[in-house]
Amino acid sequence: MKKLSYFWKSGLWALLSLLFVVATAVIVLYVYAQSQLPDVASLKTMELQVPLQIFTKDGLLIQEYGEKRRIPLTYDQIPATLVHALLATEDQRFFDHPGVDIFGLGRAAVRMIQTGTKSQGGSTITMQVARNFFLNRKKTFLRKFNEIMLAIKIDQELSKEKILELYLNQIYLGNRAYGVGAAAKIYYGKQIKELNIAQLAMIAGLPQAPSTHNPIINPKAAKKRRDHVLDRLYEEKYITQEQYEEALQQPLIEYYHGTNPQVHAPYVAEMIRQSLVEHFGQEAYTRGYKVYTTIDSRLQIAANQITENHLLAYDRRHGYRGPIGHVSSLDSPSIRNQKLHTFPTVGDLQPVAVLSVEERSATVVTQKNKLITLSWDALSWARPELRKGYVGRAPSQAHQVLKAGDIVYIKGQNEQYELTQNPEAEVALIALNANNGGIQALVGGFNFEKSKFNRATQSERQPGSSFKPFVYSAALNKGYTLATVINDAPIVIRDPSQPEWRPHNDNLKFGGPTRLKAALTNSRNLVSIRILDDIGIDYAIEYATRFGFRKESLPHALSLALGSLTVTPMDLTAAYAIFANGGYKIEPYLIDHITNTKGYVLLQAKPTEVPGAEEEPGVDLAAPRVIPAENAFLITSALQNVIQHGTASAAKVLNRQDIAGKTGTTNDQVDAWFSGYNRDLVVTTWVGFDTPQPLHEYAARLALPLWIDFMKIALQDKPEHTLPIPPGVISLGINPVNGLRARPNQVNTITEYFKETELPPMDEESSPEPGHSQNSDESLF
Repeated sequence: MKKLSYFWKSGLWALLSLLFVVATAVIVLYVYAQSQLPDVASLKTMELQVPLQIFTKDGLLIQEYGEKRRIPLTYDQIPATLVHALLATEDQRFFDHPGVDIFGLGRAAVRMIQTGTKSQGGSTITMQVARNFFLNRKKTFLRKFNEIMLAIKIDQELSKEKILELYLNQIYLGNRAYGVGAAAKIYYGKQIKELNIAQLAMIAGLPQAPSTHNPIINPKAAKKRRDHVLDRLYEEKYITQEQYEEALQQPLIEYYHGTNPQVHAPYVAEMIRQSLVEHFGQEAYTRGYKVYTTIDSRLQIAANQITENHLLAYDRRHGYRGPIGHVSSLDSPSIRNQKLHTFPTVGDLQPVAVLSVEERSATVVTQKNKLITLSWDALSWARPELRKGYVGRAPSQAHQVLKAGDIVYIKGQNEQYELTQNPEAEVALIALNANNGGIQALVGGFNFEKSKFNRATQSERQPGSSFKPFVYSAALNKGYTLATVINDAPIVIRDPSQPEWRPHNDNLKFGGPTRLKAALTNSRNLVSIRILDDIGIDYAIEYATRFGFRKESLPHALSLALGSLTVTPMDLTAAYAIFANGGYKIEPYLIDHITNTKGYVLLQAKPTEVPGAEEEPGVDLAAPRVIPAENAFLITSALQNVIQHGTASAAKVLNRQDIAGKTGTTNDQVDAWFSGYNRDLVVTTWVGFDTPQPLHEYAARLALPLWIDFMKIALQDKPEHTLPIPPGVISLGINPVNGLRARPNQVNTITEYFKETELPPMDEESSPEPGHSQNSDESLF
């Protein structure tokens, strides 16, 4: 009996000792873990990774950047049905346990003993929050212990609603969707509040295994999981029997909804992306910044379509270059399709293979194996390109254009397709607010995927005659008037260090004595050279820097009068804005403001703006005046005349008196420009080849029609807005031949604007007839 008593006493003592050791170890481990665990209070201000988004000024999405797609939601924004579905399947006792479900852990421990394998079962939602935010996914005892400790701390520190909010915003749900807000967008293209019960059940079933239960790649498994979630909702009486049966009958309609930009502006998006990465580093992609630009969605959409249409039309005018590839008639459909996929889709242009050719039609197949018939109207334009600038006869039959096996591009919509080509030329367009520099539309090339080089901001090209207004502006500042007469006669420029230069006008004719305004209206090269020679190249260069032209880009030569400097379309547009707004230099800008995920404004643009009529001296953000108001008004008057009577007269179709502008075609027709404006909007269009070569067209046929079509939309329903006549400027009748002030009752006069301090003398006698041709060469030196 004593031995039995001793045995029990010894056993009890050993058990108590073991319990003491275990308890001590647990306490030590707990104390150690507590000292090592992170501060869970940080979850209250935790910022989740949210992609960078870029919007137009009217709130339409341009682009999204970031690996993780996430749409953060507050708990109040999450449908109750989704919460019920999640808890019914993932953590039924969530609102009752202290962050750790002892019963669930016990069940997991029993399974581990029975199977001999580690199991992830028993994790509550709070424990998953602890693991997802603070721990790794290694299945070790220490990690599990830390997870339990953290879950308890989180439950003590945060409300149950906040824990659910964190979980539902952070959890990965497949297809780059992080959080239920993003999942609703990716699988259904909707906001979470717009989903029905069946769709909410589908999302609630994803956390357990987002790949296995993915409705896009595993629809059968996904439906089974969804129906299980619906079962649990019904069993827990969260939905009625009618709702349950209706939801079970819902078909799977999930498919991938990628980021869907509402406005296509890839060159704009790339400019902003580079700017934000430079400013914020790689955090730009994860902090949820929303960038609101100055882009007007209506104008950007118009710019996209118009630049594409005009470049394709130019490409057509210069002939069909033939197929881009060929497939053999012996190739199997799979081989044919494989070859077809080696050619990229370029914007709206898609590659197709020609299957058969009839007399006046052809049948083609797309990369998606869709059969399309091209009518004769879709093919008849394709006159063959003989060499650059020359095309052959118009085709009379389809086989003169295509043959079976050809790979070509087509373009179209609504089952109306036509043969087209990937254009070799490029295009740029800039639309600028003349009063503050806000960029309202920007196109940097025909297709961003084809070439990411931004011709609107990076391509430095010669502006040709588009630069002449700045030479004439310098002349007005030197005492010239719009009526000053300059001789439009031949010139020979001799420089020992250079070959002899004999510049000429585009039409190879000479107008004799010509008023300055008429010379600019008709873009007379020889008059421009004489003006520059008279005012001095040094003066002209210094004056041009007022408009933002870089001094190092301005050649110290008389060719400057013909635009031999290099500028970007953005540079030229900003320079023309000075004429448009009455003489103030504005700085182009693209970002209006940036907000964070909570909507707080992190950055607000403060553009330099043109002062109003009641300008207060010393206003910090007032744009600086760089040329006199009189000068800007007089040049605008001359450039309005370019449209009414000169090289840009095609723009009269707009039927407006407030528009002004200038064409620009460089030597050998390498670059085609048009810069034009009214009081509020400045627009520049450019067309050319990245590797300079002749376009074989003048700007009046190429860049100007593009500008006209854009302005039709930009100025639609806009009242006319012109510069007011500034103080110190008056209008007088003049003799159009000699530019002198008309005598009272003199006939055949025109009205011209002058500065009050620079009026022409009175016309005392009759003048020779205009247009007298000068045939002898006249050397400047």
